[in-house]
This record gives sequence, C-alpha cells and structure tokens, in this order.
Amino acid sequence: QVQLVESGGALVQPGGSLRLSCVASENIFKTLSMAWYRQTPGNEREWVATSAGAVSLFADSVEGRFTISRDDARNTVFLQMNNLKDEDTAVYFCTSNNIWGQGTQVTVSS
Repeated sequence: QVQLVESGGALVQPGGSLRLSCVASENIFKTLSMAWYRQTPGNEREWVATSAGAVSLFADSVEGRFTISRDDARNTVFLQMNNLKDEDTAVYFCTSNNIWGQGTQVTVSS
C-alpha cells in the first residue's frame, strides 16, 4: 500500500515561511490528485489546498500565501507557506486516494 510521509513542520514567527513536503512511497502524484488538510486540537480537519495535475486550489484563508509544487522525480509534493499567521498553527496532513500521512506540526508564534 502506498504510504505518505509529511515533513517540514516547525516553529516559526508570524510573517515567516515554511515549506512542507509530502513524499509518497510510489509515483502517484502524476496521475492522482492530492490535498493538504490541517487540524487543531478539538476541531475537524480543515481543507487547505488541492493539487490535480496543473490545477491547484486553495482555501480562502490561505489563498495568495500558500502555493503547491511537485517534484515527480522524488514523488514529492511541496506546500510553500508564506506570510504565516498565528491561525495557521495546526498539524498539517497530506492525502491522496484516501491515504493519509501522519501529519507534521506547524506552530506560528512569536
């Protein structure tokens, strides 16, 4: 079964940037869409962004600040997060074909 592994989460100050990675154990991102979600304690997972081929969609809360890119040679999708805000603090998950990674913690705080 395909596995997804997120990384790149860290503590960053407001206004800072982070790049999250989602690595798949197989080359699936060329043919399957993928998405990023985030979750804070006590809340449901919130959709952040979707990448399907050349099309990327973003939640209103991150539009203009987050971008998605892909490295097919490394079976990796990146979520570039700029101008981070306190409210971006969450565990970030990638998912594709109903498979989920374990998540990576992003904390935005001064």
